[in-house]
Amino acid sequence: MTNVDALRHEIARACRVLAARQLAEGILGHISVRVDDDHLLVRCRGPRERGLAFTEYADIRLVDLDGNGDLDGGYRVPNELPLHTEVLRTRGDVRTVIHAHPPAVVAADLAGIAIRPIIGAFDIPGARLAEGGVPVYPRAVLVRDRRLAAEMIEAMGDRPVVLLRGHGLTAVGDSPAQAVLRAISVDSIARLSLAVTGAGGTLVDVPDEDMAELPDLGTGFNEATAWRHEIARLVEPPDTTWDR
Repeated sequence: MTNVDALRHEIARACRVLAARQLAEGILGHISVRVDDDHLLVRCRGPRERGLAFTEYADIRLVDLDGNGDLDGGYRVPNELPLHTEVLRTRGDVRTVIHAHPPAVVAADLAGIAIRPIIGAFDIPGARLAEGGVPVYPRAVLVRDRRLAAEMIEAMGDRPVVLLRGHGLTAVGDSPAQAVLRAISVDSIARLSLAVTGAGGTLVDVPDEDMAELPDLGTGFNEATAWRHEIARLVEPPDTTWDR
């Protein structure tokens, strides 16, 4: 199996994790990974489109930054490909881009609830991410061209996640696992925030002294073990040849 083959399998499974975690309901959302300076693998729309929960190996296609490439068999790049390619053009620190439509994240933002460090040991990577801030791109548009993508990136700055008002979120990372886990953390905080405020409570940030006490458990636990768990939660189809 080549590196590209392995990446296609990895992206397909990451798409299914997004759906399993209800961050990408229905047929919306996509994941991309930088292959080199001019190419990326991206989840494309196919002739048997069934949504992210049923992403197959064949749905992951190699294209250039303009969307040209391996699109045989009726495949086409997502309408929001510029959301991916402009991030990859602009941020050399990014290898993976995901775009998802988590309902709780959208609802919390529309309710005026920011993603804040209201948790501590409940999710240490999520607490750190929230502590650094999660910005918002305030336009509920389809990010379908470089101009709109540039606006989103300006709002995002150097942060790993940006919310898209009335739309969803974009998250980045070194790998599909890291980017998806970041999105899961943001979704978890949004859900907790909605639950607290819905119960009549008030959101309070974790005190600085408590944040300082949170240990770094390392990527082996925070990412590798967490990702094995996410993959294990997937219900794979009986015919295991479906994504090969």
